[in-house]
Amino acid sequence: MKVSYNWLNEYIDLSGLTGDELAEKMTSGGIEIDGVESLNKGVTGVVVGFVLAKEKHPDADKLNVCKVDVGTGEELQIVCGAKNVDAGQLVPVATVGASLPDGLKIKRAKLRGVESQGMICSAKELGINDKLLPKEQQEGILVLPASTKIGTPISEVLGLDNEVLELDLTPNRSDCLSMLGVAYEVGALTGRPVRLPEPAVNGAAERTDSRISVSISSPDFCSHYSVRYIKGVKIGPSPLWLQNKLIAAGIRPISNVVDVTNFVMLEYGQPLHAFDADKITTGRIDVRLAKEGETLETLDGQERKLEPQMLVITDGEKPVALAGVMGGANSEVENGTVNILLEAAKFDGGTVRKTSRQLGLRSESSIRFEKEVDPAGVIPALNRAAALIAELAEGLVTDGIVEEKTAEAKAATIDVSLAKVNGYLGTELSKLEVQTIFERLGFSYSLGDNGQFSVTVPTRRGDITRDVDLIEEVARLFGYDNIPTTPIHGDLTPGALTKPQAIRRELRKRLTDAGIHEVVSYSFTSPQRTQLFSDLTAAGLKPVTLAMPMSEDRSVLRTTLIAQLLETAAYNRNRKNESAAIFEIGSVFHTDEERLTRLPQEKHRFAALLTGNRVEAQWNAKAVPVDFYDAKGILETVFQVLGLTDKIHFVPAQPAHFHPGRTAAVQIETARGTQTIGYVGQLHPALQLESDLADTYVLEIELDELYELADFDIVYRSLPRYPAMQRDIAVLLDQAVPASSLTSSVWATAGELLESVRVFDVFTGEKLGADKKSVALSLVYRHAERTLTDEEVTELHGKVVAELEQSFAAELRK
Repeated sequence: MKVSYNWLNEYIDLSGLTGDELAEKMTSGGIEIDGVESLNKGVTGVVVGFVLAKEKHPDADKLNVCKVDVGTGEELQIVCGAKNVDAGQLVPVATVGASLPDGLKIKRAKLRGVESQGMICSAKELGINDKLLPKEQQEGILVLPASTKIGTPISEVLGLDNEVLELDLTPNRSDCLSMLGVAYEVGALTGRPVRLPEPAVNGAAERTDSRISVSISSPDFCSHYSVRYIKGVKIGPSPLWLQNKLIAAGIRPISNVVDVTNFVMLEYGQPLHAFDADKITTGRIDVRLAKEGETLETLDGQERKLEPQMLVITDGEKPVALAGVMGGANSEVENGTVNILLEAAKFDGGTVRKTSRQLGLRSESSIRFEKEVDPAGVIPALNRAAALIAELAEGLVTDGIVEEKTAEAKAATIDVSLAKVNGYLGTELSKLEVQTIFERLGFSYSLGDNGQFSVTVPTRRGDITRDVDLIEEVARLFGYDNIPTTPIHGDLTPGALTKPQAIRRELRKRLTDAGIHEVVSYSFTSPQRTQLFSDLTAAGLKPVTLAMPMSEDRSVLRTTLIAQLLETAAYNRNRKNESAAIFEIGSVFHTDEERLTRLPQEKHRFAALLTGNRVEAQWNAKAVPVDFYDAKGILETVFQVLGLTDKIHFVPAQPAHFHPGRTAAVQIETARGTQTIGYVGQLHPALQLESDLADTYVLEIELDELYELADFDIVYRSLPRYPAMQRDIAVLLDQAVPASSLTSSVWATAGELLESVRVFDVFTGEKLGADKKSVALSLVYRHAERTLTDEEVTELHGKVVAELEQSFAAELRK
């Protein structure tokens, strides 16, 4: 919003305040000013001149020699190259010694041998944006109205001795999209009274309702529609004072009638529209929603296809304007227009905004309707515009206003106490101080017991709806800089990660340090992908379907992370990156309902995928492909970090979409018993082939149990003082017996003297027999308080061997 300092001064006394000082005061009060621009770009010594005569230059076809009167009693000879210069014109003349923008100084000069005593100027040469001028003035010299006085400084004629403040308004302060709204704001900040226009509409004897009728067929989208009828107008250019104000506000003058509607829109913040009344042949106006298939050519010459949700103004048969956005070409005011139908209305802001955006048609009018205009300003703005059109276009306003209302505008009444004001602001304001602030704002109030204010907020301030809004107004006018600084007090809680957050962060660090890359995939996937790895989902649970999906491929929430990792691995393989080690920590979603009535279940999971080679081929070594134990090792590392190694078991399993002989279920011991929290293994060969992947190993586990059982406490032990004794054994037994069962049995038999046991070799072959394998174990014995004897170790080791032979039918290999 551009605000002319001189124009604003007509509504409120700005004496003693420069443009910069006013900008500082408004910014301190909460209305940010982006900048203050002076309209005079350095023009001095330029006055109004009258072209007495024009002759062709004797030695130049494109130059003219003009005799100009500038009111000094002396005729000036000026050489001018403008095509539109002519005798009898009033023009801006830069006399000798004058200054123009960019530091140009005017001197006596000879052009092709003819002396020139000045310069006849165009608008651009005076520093004026010529795009804001009427079209006929955009080329050549600037021709002034015939009523302009010769010798008058051009800065006075064109209103250049002025400053423009550019307001950067927040969406809630739409009241400042008008000169009067800004005047109210400045009045509140300075305590000075606001002077309102007092239009006098002298109506003719003929009644308006004899010419036009109004109806609203869509009352939900238009609460008030009013018109006045003005007959016998003469369309022409606006006077300079009106043009200057519009140009300062960034609006191009068009004609007296259109300029008045723009002027009043800027003055009151109420958009208006003028129809050529003779083109409304039905004699009626109806406000309704557009019908399917209707079109309208707008004032910019574009044919617009209307949608049923767009609000239009019609003549009872066809659309003649897009409500709040732009008028139609079929009712446009033109040079031959004689009778005017002047509209002022209160349209629904949301409807106007949707229409404007859908058509890509944003106007000064739509901007104001979008942010909601003052419902109490409709009739005052209509009367002001009617009075100005009657004055400037010599029209006659018929008697009365024809209007239709579907809702009455009511001022909001809000209660707030003095104690609450001071409590929120940390101040000690008195009743009188708060009363004074409300009076400066123009808010009426009544004062009850215990400092309770009942404040009536004018409809122009639609942003104030709650007591905290009133408190903000008090703070603004009291001055933010005057609010005392209050030290923060109370118990401070240092920030920290929750246990689940800390676990996830530690896992990410350990895994990335190990060279495994983290991926972050979409939480959305296709219904087909949710069918994969169904054993990771509890029975009875279903995927969650999105109400408004981006596409069919992203129409449900994921139920497993592995399916997303497969997509990532396939994407990389297709781009010649055939080896991948990736992981993801994220959420999966399930529901037990066919149709959601409550939030779905969201569970954190950890998943990883290994494919290709663990070690790439070198000149001196072959490539080493990943295998099951690489994937299992990732889990063992995770459980070791979380202090859960002793609670974890890997059990052979055959879940769906995993390799039936190279997969293990991951089980954890809890207070509720042993629970399966996930799986680790190779992809099923069919799925590998479908995904076009080499041997691929995956794992996925639930994290909720780990959050609960994880133990980060580190137990320190003193270094052993006594030597250990090591014994190795190799036993022959059935292939179906897991090595973990052997180690568990060894621990149970050897007791506290056993320090460690590990499998260091597994061998199978024809020499051992069908379905047989050899497992080699290394056992370390140590006593914490003394040195063990060979006899003690031999005796204990014999018990271990005997237990293995008895429990697993194992044979000791020699």
